[in-house]
Amino acid sequence: FTHLRLGQRLELECQTGRDSGVFWVRQDKSGTLHFIVFISSISRATFKGNQKTSTRFETSKDKSVYRLVVKSFTPQDEGNYFCLMNINQMLYFSPGLPAFLPVTTTVAPTTTEPTTLHGITEEDSSITTPDPESSMEKDLDFSCNIVIWIPLASSCLLLLIALAITIVLCQRTRRRRCRCKR
Repeated sequence: FTHLRLGQRLELECQTGRDSGVFWVRQDKSGTLHFIVFISSISRATFKGNQKTSTRFETSKDKSVYRLVVKSFTPQDEGNYFCLMNINQMLYFSPGLPAFLPVTTTVAPTTTEPTTLHGITEEDSSITTPDPESSMEKDLDFSCNIVIWIPLASSCLLLLIALAITIVLCQRTRRRRCRCKR
C-alpha cells in the first residue's frame, strides 16, 4: 500500500473460491504472528480472546470474499497480513499483504566548508571498505530465512488453533455422552 496514512481505514480482501471460513493473521516487523480473527462460513467473527467484536477491526463476508477492515491504522497495525484456510486438513495461505506507514527520514545537515580528517594513514588497518559480496550474501540469507520461517510459523499457529478447537469439541461431546448415560 503506497499511500497508507496514520488513522486511515484499511480494507483487506481474501477471495477463497470456497465457503469454508478464514483466519486473518498479522506478522509484525520482528516476524511474530498475531491472530486477529476467524470468520466462519456463516459470517460469524471470533476475535482474539474469544471476543465477538473488536474496537480496532471489522469483518464482513460476501459469498467467498472475506474482508478485514482496520478501522484506524496505527503503527501497531503495521505488518504483513495473511488470510488462511483449513480445507480437508490442509492449510492454505494467501500471499502476504504488506501494510506499513511511510518511513520518515531526516536529511543530514550540509556544510559549506570542506571536512578534514586528521591522523589517518594508508597503513591504518582499522579502516576497511565493506565487501559488496558479503553484504549481498547477508541479504540473501535474510530472504531465505523469511521464506522458510513465515510459512513454518504460520503453520504451527494454525495447527495449535486447530488442536485447541478439537480439544474443546471433544470435551463438549464427552460431556453430552456422560449426561445421556445417567
